[in-house]
Amino acid sequence: MVSSLPNITYFKPAGIPLKFLTEIRLSVEEAEALRLKDIDGLQQTEAAGKMGISRPTFQRVLVAARKKVADALLNGKAIRIEGGSFQVSLAGPGCPGNHPPQNDAAGERLAKCPFCSKADLKDMASGDIPEGL
Repeated sequence: MVSSLPNITYFKPAGIPLKFLTEIRLSVEEAEALRLKDIDGLQQTEAAGKMGISRPTFQRVLVAARKKVADALLNGKAIRIEGGSFQVSLAGPGCPGNHPPQNDAAGERLAKCPFCSKADLKDMASGDIPEGL
């Protein structure tokens, strides 16, 4: 399980034309493992639970992701985030287009997603799943 699909899926070194770069493919679940562990700071057991996988499997996914990112950064390779074996989780607030919930200037939840104009979900975990999803 992943919480959402990444909005940005391609990174490359500046100043080097794409035709001269080797590309590394980072799977969506590898990107999710990096986010949960290195950005959100979760313990491996908790992160594995969020992804619906065992802790040893999470460890393998995380190690593979870190190795790919290090290779790309240190050896000047492009990174494409795509593919893998995953499902997008429907638990938690968000929109049907998998964008995170957005608030207006006053901090109130927007009724529609500003990215895709779909109706915002209040809480999909409670079973409030929109029609057509």
